[in-house]
Amino acid sequence: MALPGKRLLNFAGFFACAGMMGFALYAQYVLLLDPCPLCVFQRIATILLGIVFLIAAIHDPGKLGGRIYAVLVLLTAGFGVGVASWHVHLQSLPADQVPSCGPGFEYIMGNFPLFDALGLIFKGSGECADVVWRLLGLSMPTWVIIGLGGLGIAGIYNNLRAA
Repeated sequence: MALPGKRLLNFAGFFACAGMMGFALYAQYVLLLDPCPLCVFQRIATILLGIVFLIAAIHDPGKLGGRIYAVLVLLTAGFGVGVASWHVHLQSLPADQVPSCGPGFEYIMGNFPLFDALGLIFKGSGECADVVWRLLGLSMPTWVIIGLGGLGIAGIYNNLRAA
């Protein structure tokens, strides 16, 4: 059985990212789970990955373009998986090793130079270590690792394969 065309699978990747963002917004506005700074970066990675899939689907590239999109998928999905992995690490720390709570994302981004702000955000804070939602025993950033990791692998394979 042959796989569907590259264009169709790139559109599917876009819709999967849109679904992930839809759930993130549902969690924020219906379940009232405000995103921590690391969650915001995971959302950014998900949106960027969706944009890469959408552009690849619209463009329907040849061999060289497919390689370029595969690299872009690797970078965006890899960034998201990396941030989510750090988030899971913070969630797994013993209570006495959790970083103290810091200022919110908007305050950090508005009052610190970019690299200082990023350093503060990736250091993490107490709010990033809280597990406020689980599905099948897995926290939300763990599901982001699964989602972006799976989409990344599928997107790389799809865009590198022969038509």
